Amino acid sequence: MSMRRESFLAHVQERGEYETTEEADRVARVVLALLGAHLVGTVRAELAARLPETYALILLNPLQATEPLSPERFVRATAAWIEGATEKTALWDIGAVLSTVAAAAGDVLTREVLLQLPPGYDLLFGHPQPA
Repeated sequence: MSMRRESFLAHVQERGEYETTEEADRVARVVLALLGAHLVGTVRAELAARLPETYALILLNPLQATEPLSPERFVRATAAWIEGATEKTALWDIGAVLSTVAAAAGDVLTREVLLQLPPGYDLLFGHPQPA
């Protein structure tokens, strides 16, 4: 079952300590577009099914990635797409969005998502894996 848009944005807004839902929405759109470029197949479809329709469509129609981004490059790319962002603020933004995504996905699907991503994304999702 998918999370409602208002609930998703409320979680992102709270976790990111954003003043407005518009700011939370802007950040969510960028992070999900970049994430979607790294996921394929049923994992991407299952994750999209757990998100509000607006964000599911962004995840399913991502920016095109020529190669998987390391977590560090993902942070830099996010900073480049968010006006006025730095790598430090982008890391905060990513954490707010991806921890909300992980909560919507649940542990099993989050593990499947992490298997499709380069090492180190577990920290961005707030789900550190044992070494």
